[in-house]
Amino acid sequence: MHFSEQDFAFMYHQKIDCMKKLFFGLVFGLLVSGGLAAQDYNTAIGLRGGFESGLTVKHFIGGEAALEGILSTRWHGFNITGLYEIHNYPFAVEGLCWYYGFGGHLGFWDGYRSSRFDEDKAYTVVGLDGILGLEYSFVEVPICLSLDWKPALNVIGHSGFWGDGGALSIRYAF
Repeated sequence: MHFSEQDFAFMYHQKIDCMKKLFFGLVFGLLVSGGLAAQDYNTAIGLRGGFESGLTVKHFIGGEAALEGILSTRWHGFNITGLYEIHNYPFAVEGLCWYYGFGGHLGFWDGYRSSRFDEDKAYTVVGLDGILGLEYSFVEVPICLSLDWKPALNVIGHSGFWGDGGALSIRYAF
């Protein structure tokens, strides 16, 4: 099956629209659920869904600082990402925080089936990542939900900026 550049553009815009709806739905749901309390956790592991889907592990290393590891798939390959994050709790909703951070990634993937790549070959990339997101932790169950934007800049390999790294994650906290 062959997709044209217009097909990829259409699918891309559909995913963006879906992410916007998920984002606003999650924010609305979190704001109206003010009776729920936060769960303090040290480590959480779960699934990440978005343009890059995969596994995520977050571990707090002290205070509001955490390390997050992400193993994700995309372009018929995978990325390994490590992030350092700072969490802030300015909202009136207990359990809701926003966070930001930075880190790096190493990726291995094939570039075929996409007009985004110059050649039909395998790529190895190394780059820098940022992250900005919202997280909600439930007290009744050890579950955390987060919605984030994780832009990336490949500096070795297929260089370039990737600004479509939005995802919704659900983690089991322990």
